[in-house]
Amino acid sequence: MTKPGPLGAGHTALDTAEPSAAVATATELEELGYPTLWISGGQGNTLPRITELLHGTNRIQVGSGILSVDRVPPGEVAAAYADLPAGRFVVGLGGAHGPRPLATIGAYLDEIDLAVPASDRILSALGPKMLELARDRAAGAYPYLVTTDYVASAREILGSGPRLVVGLSVVAGTDAAAMREAVRGGSLGFLAGMPGYAANFRRMGFTDADIADRSDRLVDGLTVWGDLDAVVGRLREYRAAGADQVVVPLDGLPREWWPELVEAVR
Repeated sequence: MTKPGPLGAGHTALDTAEPSAAVATATELEELGYPTLWISGGQGNTLPRITELLHGTNRIQVGSGILSVDRVPPGEVAAAYADLPAGRFVVGLGGAHGPRPLATIGAYLDEIDLAVPASDRILSALGPKMLELARDRAAGAYPYLVTTDYVASAREILGSGPRLVVGLSVVAGTDAAAMREAVRGGSLGFLAGMPGYAANFRRMGFTDADIADRSDRLVDGLTVWGDLDAVVGRLREYRAAGADQVVVPLDGLPREWWPELVEAVR
């Protein structure tokens, strides 16, 4: 994995639109200067869509954010990696939900070691042990919904070499009440009920009540929001805390922001 540019992009069109529309969105973002696209994985297998996007573009990297090791066989990952342009597929892995997630991911990495080098894979990581695994057996870590303080502590665990790519929740607008309502009804509302995310929210200092109620404190602490200048300022704070790349979901952001964000976050 080459050193990532400072701003990555996600968009639901990349994941869900019919192929030509997805490639058109990817091509537009490539031309605007985004260095990496991140395709959300969840419980699905996004390898076919990643293949379409990489063959339909010229230079942009595409990362899986993430492929679930519980759902996608290692042989399929190895085969896709071998068939795709060198250096452009960032193999993001995670999603081990059994009783021994570290062992599960470790065994998965053992199976792909000869086919997918550690330098081209990144692990979805939240807790310190998973960050250590990302440091030792991948190019770095890809956490989501974290604070700038978390980023600083993750950087300490990873050290200076491994990559730290941070997925963010970003909302355009200056109406705090409307923003909070939108966030509670989105990914935060769902993920706060997931044990791994809830545990990480506690590690970051949020209380059980914050998590259960999706409190203003929780929403504000995990969301980048405001007008363009405010959003850019917050993205720069994450970079200053130690993130090599911040990943912005472009859905819902004004289209005119797309090139401005690339220019502003360097």
